[in-house]
Amino acid sequence: MSIVRVHAGERQDRTVTTGTKAWELFAEDTEVVAARVGAPGQEKSLKDLSYVLAEGDEVESVPIDSKDGHDILRHSCAHVMAQAVQQLYPEAKLGIGPPITDGFYYDFDVETPFVPEDLAKIETAMRKIIKEGQRFERRVTTDADAIDELQDEPYKIELIGLKGAGNAEDAAQEIAEGASAEVGAGELTIYDNVRRNGEVAWSDLCRGPHLPTTKRIPAFKLMRSAAAYWRGNEKNKQLQRIYGTAWESKEALEAHLHRIEEAERRDHRKLGRELDLFSFPDEIGSGLPVFHPKGGVIKRAMEDYVRERHIEEGFEYVGTPHIAKEGLFYTSGHLPYYGEGMYPAFDVDGMDYRLKAMNCPMHNLIFRSRQRSYRELPLRLFEFGSVYRHEKSGVIHGLTRVRGFAQDDSHSYVTPEQAPAEVEHLLNFMLSLLRDFGIDDFYLELSTRDESKDKFIGSDEDWAVATKVLEDVALATGLDLVPDPGGAAYYGPKISVQAKDAIGRTWQMGTVQYDFNQPSPDRFNLEYVAADGSRQQPVMIHSAKFGSIERFMGVLVEHYAGAFPPWLAPVQVVGIPVADTFGDHLHQVAAQLRARGIRVEVDESDDRFQKKIRNAQLQKVPFMMIAGGEDVAAGAVSFRYRDGRQDNGVPVEEAIERVVAAVASREQV
Repeated sequence: MSIVRVHAGERQDRTVTTGTKAWELFAEDTEVVAARVGAPGQEKSLKDLSYVLAEGDEVESVPIDSKDGHDILRHSCAHVMAQAVQQLYPEAKLGIGPPITDGFYYDFDVETPFVPEDLAKIETAMRKIIKEGQRFERRVTTDADAIDELQDEPYKIELIGLKGAGNAEDAAQEIAEGASAEVGAGELTIYDNVRRNGEVAWSDLCRGPHLPTTKRIPAFKLMRSAAAYWRGNEKNKQLQRIYGTAWESKEALEAHLHRIEEAERRDHRKLGRELDLFSFPDEIGSGLPVFHPKGGVIKRAMEDYVRERHIEEGFEYVGTPHIAKEGLFYTSGHLPYYGEGMYPAFDVDGMDYRLKAMNCPMHNLIFRSRQRSYRELPLRLFEFGSVYRHEKSGVIHGLTRVRGFAQDDSHSYVTPEQAPAEVEHLLNFMLSLLRDFGIDDFYLELSTRDESKDKFIGSDEDWAVATKVLEDVALATGLDLVPDPGGAAYYGPKISVQAKDAIGRTWQMGTVQYDFNQPSPDRFNLEYVAADGSRQQPVMIHSAKFGSIERFMGVLVEHYAGAFPPWLAPVQVVGIPVADTFGDHLHQVAAQLRARGIRVEVDESDDRFQKKIRNAQLQKVPFMMIAGGEDVAAGAVSFRYRDGRQDNGVPVEEAIERVVAAVASREQV
């Protein structure tokens, strides 16, 4: 019997017999669900554990609790769900069923929408399939044979047709987000769910890999159903999508469900209503928020602080209009490369105008308004610029995905030699701002161009220089750096800050982008006079510290569950008299607080005393000052914190100083 040599795990050389499968290398580790395999020096690909090893293969284990392990588990669970659905509803036609963040979904064409009782039946059927221990077996097929086999599955046939049309990866993404789980470059494959007696129970078009058997699904739950258009296009057939989640243990599933409950409690849309911060009137339009007085206080406090910090960091405040002639956005490149995100043109005096989707073209015009010298650089321009983006209705989500918002937007114009230091300055500035707002768990993402796509402009040399600058600065921070191939803007690469909130969810915050294209002669032809008298092209560095004020506020509401630190709280102190006769005392205290810049109210409603305290707690006011007869006689108040702690008989001056100090510290209490 012949032998082959492979490298397993930490490049340990192993000699195995011909025909050995990947699972045999990891037979003693029950947590391994797949293998990552590749030739030396080449990128490894995910394989089923049934993969037959070849000479020289480098093999790595894929544990079930890793990112790839989670995806494989969840995609396998999606297949089990689809099998159960077609057992219960034979007329159901299959759409797609990819893994997604923390779960999976599968789309079905059914006559009657699913209801919660249906999901319970499907879960029961899934448990029976899992208990059977059906094997996931991969087989290669041809387009013609697959079409013949799947003749009753029109959506699968459509996927196969796109695969045969050219670039399979692009085709899969074009037809539906997540379709790459079904078809892609290379051979076409089908996975069979095989019972122990060898009978094929169910089959699906799929690229894999999958778990070895259904019994390797430890814990799952179906979450909900919803309508979803095929290809995400409202002109197409409306399908029914079932969402589920699957985890490596029952404990991990329970922890995830707890996080979901906590996320629902913190939902900024719900808290926005309860705390009277903002709303989305239908009369104005989808994705266009209005801020109520209390929300306006938070928004203003954020803007005032960020404006002050920008000025301290050497930025000059500017202002630009909300609309401009259409030609400006052709010059910048936004209409050719970002036109789908902009609102349609409208006529003004016989000329086409556009709502602006970005501020950079107008900042370029400010730079170009007069001759610039190298002595002026870095030139840093900053504004809260209102922009409008034509987001699809399906992705709009409260404040975190809107159509009209204000960016804390800056553009630095620097010499090429100054670029690394300016990127470092911007990134450190951004991280310090986030920390000031109580967000301090980050990693960085480096978005680069995909050389196979034509949505990027500029030379290879320029992209290489820009990418290297960003990468070097990002690595120097000591934070984790995650690659994002193909995620760059059309004009240059970018670093984005990914931040975790109080319950561990990741949000994309601000960005720093290196732009060598907009200043070029083909665009805005920006120049400065160098020390030798020559005219040189500056580098332009974009930066939005929060991304947008609206989105950042939504993140903050959820991060703090509405209980803002005192410096951001809409109402920082509420005075609560034990009886109406003590109201005057609290009004005098309130006047002193206002003189120190504190936002204070006195509750003179008809509610009973305990109800007033409860109201202040529900509104998440940081401090309460309570006054009864003894407090008035002693020139004091009972000082109560948001968490229920209370100090009685605190002199008024001391109580005021406590509040002022807490606000000045910008810390949570």
